[in-house]
Amino acid sequence: MARIEALELIEKLSSASLSIVLAESCTAGLAADLIVQIPGASRVFWGSFVCYSIDAKQRMLGVDNGLILRYGVVSRETACAMAEGALARSGADLAAGVTGFAGPDGDGSLPVGTVWIGIANRGGKSRGSVFHYTGSRNEVRLAAALDTLRELTRNIHED
Repeated sequence: MARIEALELIEKLSSASLSIVLAESCTAGLAADLIVQIPGASRVFWGSFVCYSIDAKQRMLGVDNGLILRYGVVSRETACAMAEGALARSGADLAAGVTGFAGPDGDGSLPVGTVWIGIANRGGKSRGSVFHYTGSRNEVRLAAALDTLRELTRNIHED
């Protein structure tokens, strides 16, 4: 299934002459890995930021500490800020930011398995979607990586 999702994303990006960048936290580069397993990914994949810690999100992507304190590290606002930061620091046309609690621990306010995926484009539009997964840590990570690919595919032609 992962191969199908990645192949569909790459084909649609190629057809639209667009490229993507990723900002991954809980997936820790897994979505990027799924993409680059497909031959020809280099035509559409600018690269990825793996920003696992809050400090990395701030330094690498410019995510504001006040935003994290106000909304939480696992939130729509943080996921969108991650995507916007990756877009601003890349030459890509479309970005995804993914942040969540894969387990075994959360922060007490959200259950393990909660993941936000933010999408941003060069038109200045960003949106976020929340997902709730069950399973082991790595099952949550894989499900989130697959949904990251799906969310990017859905948003290729959004302005």
